[in-house]
Amino acid sequence: MKKNCLLFSALLFISHFPMVAQNPETEGGPPSSEAEFELQYKENIRKEVLNGVYIPKNLEDAMLELDKRISVESREKFKSIPEDSVCMVMHSRLGQWIILNWGFYGGSRLSHYLRSAGVTFPDDMADFLILAYHRRQNLKPVGIKELATEFKEKRKKEYEEAKKKGKVIHEEVRKKN
Repeated sequence: MKKNCLLFSALLFISHFPMVAQNPETEGGPPSSEAEFELQYKENIRKEVLNGVYIPKNLEDAMLELDKRISVESREKFKSIPEDSVCMVMHSRLGQWIILNWGFYGGSRLSHYLRSAGVTFPDDMADFLILAYHRRQNLKPVGIKELATEFKEKRKKEYEEAKKKGKVIHEEVRKKN
Protein backbone atom coordinates (compact mmCIF):
# COMPACT_ATOMS: atom_id res chain seq x y z
CA MET A 1 0.00 0.00 0.00
CA LYS A 2 2.79 2.43 0.93
CA LYS A 3 4.58 1.79 -2.38
CA ASN A 4 1.37 2.53 -4.33
CA CYS A 5 1.08 5.85 -2.48
CA LEU A 6 4.69 6.65 -3.38
CA LEU A 7 4.09 5.84 -7.04
CA PHE A 8 0.92 7.95 -7.05
CA SER A 9 2.89 10.80 -5.48
CA ALA A 10 5.54 10.37 -8.16
CA LEU A 11 2.92 10.63 -10.88
CA LEU A 12 1.47 13.79 -9.35
CA PHE A 13 4.98 15.17 -8.95
CA ILE A 14 5.99 14.78 -12.56
CA SER A 15 2.80 16.25 -13.99
CA HIS A 16 4.60 19.59 -13.68
CA PHE A 17 7.31 18.45 -16.12
CA PRO A 18 6.23 18.68 -19.74
CA MET A 19 8.43 16.61 -22.02
CA VAL A 20 10.12 18.66 -24.71
CA ALA A 21 10.18 16.98 -28.08
CA GLN A 22 13.55 17.25 -29.74
CA ASN A 23 13.35 18.79 -33.17
CA PRO A 24 16.01 17.33 -35.48
CA GLU A 25 15.35 20.05 -38.06
CA THR A 26 16.34 22.86 -35.70
CA GLU A 27 19.15 20.97 -34.00
CA GLY A 28 20.69 19.41 -37.12
CA GLY A 29 19.49 15.84 -36.45
CA PRO A 30 21.41 12.98 -34.95
CA PRO A 31 25.09 12.60 -35.82
CA SER A 32 25.88 10.12 -38.57
CA SER A 33 29.44 9.33 -37.47
CA GLU A 34 31.60 9.27 -34.36
CA ALA A 35 33.46 12.37 -35.53
CA GLU A 36 30.17 14.21 -36.06
CA PHE A 37 29.01 13.10 -32.59
CA GLU A 38 32.21 14.46 -31.03
CA LEU A 39 31.77 17.78 -32.83
CA GLN A 40 28.12 18.04 -31.76
CA TYR A 41 29.07 17.07 -28.19
CA LYS A 42 31.72 19.82 -28.02
CA GLU A 43 29.14 22.36 -29.23
CA ASN A 44 26.42 21.14 -26.84
CA ILE A 45 28.56 21.39 -23.71
CA ARG A 46 28.98 25.11 -24.34
CA LYS A 47 25.27 25.87 -24.87
CA GLU A 48 23.02 27.38 -22.22
CA VAL A 49 19.86 26.15 -24.00
CA LEU A 50 19.26 22.89 -25.88
CA ASN A 51 15.97 22.26 -27.70
CA GLY A 52 14.44 25.28 -26.00
CA VAL A 53 15.29 24.06 -22.48
CA TYR A 54 17.69 25.85 -20.12
CA ILE A 55 20.62 23.59 -19.18
CA PRO A 56 22.02 24.08 -15.66
CA LYS A 57 25.78 24.60 -15.48
CA ASN A 58 26.47 22.72 -12.22
CA LEU A 59 24.83 20.93 -9.31
CA GLU A 60 23.70 24.07 -7.50
CA ASP A 61 22.21 25.49 -10.68
CA ALA A 62 20.38 22.18 -11.29
CA MET A 63 18.96 22.28 -7.75
CA LEU A 64 17.73 25.85 -8.31
CA GLU A 65 16.19 24.88 -11.65
CA LEU A 66 14.34 21.95 -10.06
CA ASP A 67 13.08 24.32 -7.35
CA LYS A 68 11.63 26.56 -10.08
CA ARG A 69 9.95 23.67 -11.88
CA ILE A 70 8.54 21.74 -8.91
CA SER A 71 5.59 23.02 -6.91
CA VAL A 72 5.84 23.33 -3.13
CA GLU A 73 3.21 20.59 -2.76
CA SER A 74 5.17 18.22 -5.00
CA ARG A 75 8.41 19.02 -3.17
CA GLU A 76 6.78 17.98 0.11
CA LYS A 77 5.69 14.66 -1.41
CA PHE A 78 9.14 14.14 -2.92
CA LYS A 79 10.77 14.91 0.41
CA SER A 80 8.67 12.23 2.16
CA ILE A 81 9.95 9.41 -0.07
CA PRO A 82 12.59 7.38 1.83
CA GLU A 83 16.12 8.09 0.56
CA ASP A 84 16.85 4.44 -0.16
CA SER A 85 13.95 4.27 -2.65
CA VAL A 86 13.74 7.80 -4.07
CA CYS A 87 15.78 6.95 -7.18
CA MET A 88 13.71 3.85 -7.88
CA VAL A 89 10.43 5.72 -7.43
CA MET A 90 11.40 8.85 -9.36
CA HIS A 91 13.75 7.55 -12.06
CA SER A 92 11.16 6.47 -14.61
CA ARG A 93 9.55 9.91 -14.78
CA LEU A 94 11.65 12.70 -13.28
CA GLY A 95 14.88 10.88 -14.12
CA GLN A 96 13.84 10.38 -17.74
CA TRP A 97 12.76 14.01 -17.99
CA ILE A 98 16.20 15.07 -16.73
CA ILE A 99 18.05 12.72 -19.11
CA LEU A 100 16.12 13.79 -22.19
CA ASN A 101 15.65 17.49 -21.54
CA TRP A 102 19.04 18.22 -20.02
CA GLY A 103 20.88 16.47 -22.85
CA PHE A 104 22.61 13.56 -21.13
CA TYR A 105 22.86 11.37 -24.25
CA GLY A 106 24.13 13.95 -26.74
CA GLY A 107 26.08 15.98 -24.21
CA SER A 108 25.29 19.20 -22.38
CA ARG A 109 27.12 21.46 -20.01
CA LEU A 110 25.43 19.66 -17.08
CA SER A 111 26.30 16.17 -18.33
CA HIS A 112 29.86 17.38 -18.94
CA TYR A 113 30.00 18.72 -15.37
CA LEU A 114 28.75 15.37 -14.00
CA ARG A 115 31.26 13.45 -16.14
CA SER A 116 34.06 15.57 -14.73
CA ALA A 117 32.83 14.57 -11.24
CA GLY A 118 33.08 10.90 -12.29
CA VAL A 119 29.42 10.10 -12.99
CA THR A 120 29.43 8.92 -16.60
CA PHE A 121 26.20 7.04 -17.45
CA PRO A 122 23.02 9.03 -18.18
CA ASP A 123 20.91 6.91 -15.78
CA ASP A 124 23.50 7.41 -13.04
CA MET A 125 23.57 11.15 -13.75
CA ALA A 126 19.80 11.39 -13.32
CA ASP A 127 19.85 9.30 -10.13
CA PHE A 128 22.74 11.41 -8.83
CA LEU A 129 20.64 14.57 -9.31
CA ILE A 130 17.50 12.98 -7.84
CA LEU A 131 19.40 11.84 -4.76
CA ALA A 132 21.20 15.18 -4.39
CA TYR A 133 17.90 17.05 -4.70
CA HIS A 134 16.26 14.74 -2.16
CA ARG A 135 19.10 15.30 0.31
CA ARG A 136 18.89 19.05 -0.24
CA GLN A 137 15.13 19.03 0.36
CA ASN A 138 15.67 17.10 3.59
CA LEU A 139 18.44 19.50 4.68
CA LYS A 140 21.10 16.80 4.52
CA PRO A 141 24.60 17.41 3.14
CA VAL A 142 24.92 16.30 -0.48
CA GLY A 143 28.66 15.54 -0.43
CA ILE A 144 29.28 15.76 -4.17
CA LYS A 145 32.61 13.90 -4.16
CA GLU A 146 31.36 11.13 -1.88
CA LEU A 147 28.15 10.72 -3.86
CA ALA A 148 30.03 10.63 -7.17
CA THR A 149 32.40 8.02 -5.72
CA GLU A 150 29.40 5.89 -4.63
CA PHE A 151 28.04 5.94 -8.19
CA LYS A 152 31.47 5.12 -9.69
CA GLU A 153 31.97 2.22 -7.27
CA LYS A 154 28.47 0.88 -7.91
CA ARG A 155 29.05 0.97 -11.68
CA LYS A 156 32.50 -0.66 -11.28
CA LYS A 157 31.04 -3.44 -9.11
CA GLU A 158 28.28 -4.11 -11.67
CA TYR A 159 30.89 -4.26 -14.43
CA GLU A 160 33.08 -6.71 -12.49
CA GLU A 161 30.08 -8.95 -11.74
CA ALA A 162 29.01 -8.95 -15.39
CA LYS A 163 32.60 -9.74 -16.40
CA LYS A 164 32.67 -12.76 -14.06
CA LYS A 165 29.47 -14.09 -15.61
CA GLY A 166 30.81 -13.62 -19.13
CA LYS A 167 32.02 -16.50 -21.25
CA VAL A 168 35.46 -16.46 -22.91
CA ILE A 169 34.95 -17.26 -26.58
CA HIS A 170 38.60 -17.52 -27.50
CA GLU A 171 41.79 -17.04 -25.56
CA GLU A 172 45.14 -16.29 -27.11
CA VAL A 173 48.61 -15.78 -25.70
CA ARG A 174 50.99 -13.55 -27.59
CA LYS A 175 54.73 -13.95 -27.43
CA LYS A 176 56.85 -10.90 -26.75
CA ASN A 177 59.39 -10.10 -29.46
